[in-house]
Amino acid sequence: MSLLVVGLSHRSAPVSILERAALAADTQAKLLQDTLAAEPAAEGTVLATCNRIELYADVDKFHAGVAELSTLLAQHSGVGLDELTPYLYVHYEDRAVHHLFSVACGLDSMVVGEGQILGQIKDALALGQELHTAGRLLNDLFQQALRVGKRAHSETGIDRAGQSLVTFGLEQLVDGTDGTDVDTWAKGKKALVIGAGSMSSLAAATLARSGVSEIVVANRTLARAERLAQILNEPGGTGVAAHAVEMVAVGDELTRADVVVSCTGATGLVLTGDDIETAVQGRRTPLALLDLAMPRDIDAAAHRIPGVRLVDIESLAEASADAPMAADVDQVRGIVSDEVAAFGAAQRAAHITPTVVALRTMAADVVAVEVARLEGRLPGLDDKQRAEITQTVRRVVDKLLHAPTVRVKQLASEPGGAGYADALRTLFDLDPETVASVSRADLNDADVKNRGRV
Repeated sequence: MSLLVVGLSHRSAPVSILERAALAADTQAKLLQDTLAAEPAAEGTVLATCNRIELYADVDKFHAGVAELSTLLAQHSGVGLDELTPYLYVHYEDRAVHHLFSVACGLDSMVVGEGQILGQIKDALALGQELHTAGRLLNDLFQQALRVGKRAHSETGIDRAGQSLVTFGLEQLVDGTDGTDVDTWAKGKKALVIGAGSMSSLAAATLARSGVSEIVVANRTLARAERLAQILNEPGGTGVAAHAVEMVAVGDELTRADVVVSCTGATGLVLTGDDIETAVQGRRTPLALLDLAMPRDIDAAAHRIPGVRLVDIESLAEASADAPMAADVDQVRGIVSDEVAAFGAAQRAAHITPTVVALRTMAADVVAVEVARLEGRLPGLDDKQRAEITQTVRRVVDKLLHAPTVRVKQLASEPGGAGYADALRTLFDLDPETVASVSRADLNDADVKNRGRV
């Protein structure tokens, strides 16, 4: 396994750098295409969220891989390599697996234990599969990461350690308002949600459950906003009244709203300081703004406008640094360690499988040749005799190969076991091209199977 991850997150970089390095969807696709075009990388995918950007690749050279992936991240993010490098982290092989599994469990999230990262990991895998940049290693890795994350949430109380970024953000908005909780604070308020993606949808659902009376959804594509509003209005739901508007109506809706949550993929500001100042002129109630976008949707100047409370990614990062850690975190760390060891063993065992298959294929060919030669020497054999002799020879060969092949798989799954495949090929003088053809066939089968699982 030659897995390499190069990235930056809220733990390694200030929000100002993360904001500048944010990757749009089309930029992520171009980054992956360029990654595969680079010499050291055989496959790759990118995990990009509001507080992390990580490029995963299967590389044949560590130092060349680090240099190439770092350069590609700098080129596509628009942040110069010299400026970006101090904030980058690098993980390789088992450490890279450990990092992704920890991310999947929410241990590396801004809000420890949040579960939304699982959806983002699923999206990263789907992108790699769609662009055919994720091969067997990354398919196996990301599928297993999803299972590990789900296991952590089902077997431990990690959910008690943290919430979604939306819930945490709303709590920060409410913090300091006379001890009021979110549900009490939200009851009867009018909300404006800007954007209709996964984070915005989560924000709208959370606001509806918290008791707001009205939700207006604004989005660049009106049809997506209408779909989200329709879901919120479904019978048997929270009873919130929801409707959709075009982005040009945001200014008018801002004057009516009590709370605004914005999370779009825009590269510029959605709400400027002037927009907000205009909206609060003459109003008697405060305006609460929650900006979950990266780069930011709402002008930071809003912090200085009287009657406005703004919580953004930067303030959330500061608040999360003091968030309490649950005792369940240690249990999740144990799960991650066990799963990393199991994944490594499975990968090492899989590495020797094509060699074992090639050995058994060679043995079957030898049996077929010898049986044909026997038929030439003993033409008087009837069908029953011929079948019995053939079956006997096959049983002898199978029994001779059973113990060595089972044992070599066991040995190969242990640390340092990769050399057993080479030893097997040398001892039995196996054709390297035969082994390679088995590997290619397995890879194609795995690619088809895994693309159907996401």
